[in-house]
Amino acid sequence: MIQRRALRALAGLGLLAAIPFLAACQRNVEQPPLAGATMGGPFTLTDQDGRRVSDTAFAGKYRLVYFGYSFCPDVCPTDLALIGAGLRQFEARDPTRAAKVQPIFISVDPARDTPPVLKRYVAAFHPRLIGLTGTPAEIARVAREYAVYYQAQPPADGAPPNAYLVDHSRMITLYDPQGRPMAILPEDQGPAGIANELDRWVR
Repeated sequence: MIQRRALRALAGLGLLAAIPFLAACQRNVEQPPLAGATMGGPFTLTDQDGRRVSDTAFAGKYRLVYFGYSFCPDVCPTDLALIGAGLRQFEARDPTRAAKVQPIFISVDPARDTPPVLKRYVAAFHPRLIGLTGTPAEIARVAREYAVYYQAQPPADGAPPNAYLVDHSRMITLYDPQGRPMAILPEDQGPAGIANELDRWVR
């Protein structure tokens, strides 16, 4: 009833043409699911080219953040391939908005994920994917700030000491241009699900 009255009032004022504009404004102010969550924060890590990189380097960009490790046998390469394919779909749909999205892979295995290792690894998934590593203390700090759990497991009996797996959280998280958490993107809906969520939140 209220909506019909508003439409009649707009019609009487000759303002029906404003409805699409008002609808767009309403979409723009939609609150993301993670609004107000205490995730994220400042960091300084090392990228795949050996350069020190701070979170401030991504100011003004939406950050698509995933924690994992290059020696992961299944989940990490699957999720990174999903991120790459979903971002490419969004790039094809809206190149201007897609350019505002920076995909970031943060290693939870700094002992093995050196910059040269990360450089080869991230190149397989998307040309703009940035890989970040650091000292064990730096990774522990950023994982804590970004609400990510990880724990290295002992290698199997008889396996080399460096043949270990790392249990870790599985989250594809979108942060806004100010570094505030927005949404956890669905890894169970394929590339289209990633593209649709980016389309929903990236302005």
